[in-house]
Amino acid sequence: MNKLITSLAFLVISVSSVLAQSNGMGTNDPEAKKILDAVSAKFKTFKAVQAKFSLKIENAAGKNLGTKTGTVYMKATKYRVTITGQEIFCDGTNISTYDKSANEVTITKIDPTANSLTPQKVFTNFYDKDFLYKLNGETTVAGKKIQEIELTPIDKSKPFFKVLVYVDKASLTISSTKVFEKTGNKYSYVVNSINTNAAINNDQFIFAAKSFPGVEVIDLR
Repeated sequence: MNKLITSLAFLVISVSSVLAQSNGMGTNDPEAKKILDAVSAKFKTFKAVQAKFSLKIENAAGKNLGTKTGTVYMKATKYRVTITGQEIFCDGTNISTYDKSANEVTITKIDPTANSLTPQKVFTNFYDKDFLYKLNGETTVAGKKIQEIELTPIDKSKPFFKVLVYVDKASLTISSTKVFEKTGNKYSYVVNSINTNAAINNDQFIFAAKSFPGVEVIDLR
């Protein structure tokens, strides 16, 4: 399950960083705030979302250390994250984490008091007081205007020192992010496609053991 946690952690870091804001903890760029607020507001208008993404890891020399691809589904409080060999199902009440290599699923109950991250939160106005942000400017990629926002953690003990977030100016959606670790490693998260009007059946968010023959179930509820 460590592989899943690592992969999802960087997915969450990448996406949540785009919406991180720090209130009264230094000077933030008001132009960057306008963009972040607009991205958040736009996402709230979507009833169901399906997005395909890729996660690339590079070392300080630029060598590719690995690439993962996956899909995230979101509807109301439900979500499902599928990444190479691993999946997370959330039906709004329980979270089932499945590790394909071990053919093992761990089921836990959602703790409403835990204030935990979910894909919905990190795509909307999830306010994190650990970052400062600024707008670096605009560039054109494949004919699209892309705005680059740079975030830096206030807590210097964090394993990364910078996050670059790229927002499609026209659609007000995140196109990619890049996390820079102190070790020199870089994690690039790219949204390859996004359907903001997806028809998603609620069964998608339920882990069905019968679909995974021989699966070991660890029920921690």
